[in-house]
Amino acid sequence: MESSTNKQTLSRSLEGRHIQMIAIGGAIGTGLFLGSGSAIHEAGPSIILAYMIAGFFCFFMMRAIGELLLSDTTKHSFLDFIRIYLGDRFEFVTGWAYWLCWITVAMADLTASGIYIRYWFPGVPQWLSALVILLVLFSMNFVNVKLFGEMETGFSMIKIIAIIALVAVGCGMAIYGAPVQGGQATFSNLVNQGGFFPTGFKGFLMSFQMVIFAFVGIEMVGLTAGEAADPEINLPKAINSLPIRIGLFYVGSMIAS
Repeated sequence: MESSTNKQTLSRSLEGRHIQMIAIGGAIGTGLFLGSGSAIHEAGPSIILAYMIAGFFCFFMMRAIGELLLSDTTKHSFLDFIRIYLGDRFEFVTGWAYWLCWITVAMADLTASGIYIRYWFPGVPQWLSALVILLVLFSMNFVNVKLFGEMETGFSMIKIIAIIALVAVGCGMAIYGAPVQGGQATFSNLVNQGGFFPTGFKGFLMSFQMVIFAFVGIEMVGLTAGEAADPEINLPKAINSLPIRIGLFYVGSMIAS
């Protein structure tokens, strides 16, 4: 932080790629890698449509956030606009509610990480792996903004590569008809196992709770605005492309699954 005319400003060291990768990394996580299994069980192939609908509305939500952020680039986040248009009380409630939501999500992610690590290393206690990850994340937040952006970019790339590999392997298995449990991998399985809505419209609606949870984090770009370099250029690029990219990742991975 530095002082200019008695007003606090941020360093604005995050480039466009940092902003996009931070938002992608925040949105792609437990909801896709661990929670998608229960969502597929709940809705079947119709989960693809559920992700498309959620991605569609998230796109317009991001456009609305972008319009607010670009209307005054001196503001640090969307919470500043809540204070301006709705008052201090709404900002207070929204800010702490948002913090509470992310604390809950963080605990879910730590639990999921512990489950994965215990699967590969049964001898490691679940609480220990969660504690180590928590300490690593805590220490990351003490570095400067630019280094933080680089680390977030690296971690997000791991997720993206994993999803691309999942989609490529799944589509390859379907094209070549690889044998799987209960039959053969093929795209026709999207409609052959009880149709596109095998659990009915109720199952389709019930899947939205996990689908919406999977998109949590896409709004992170609204918190990086104050650190963005050239926000008039980088923010529109990030906002316009981010929902589409995440939508493709989710829809593509659901088709491959």
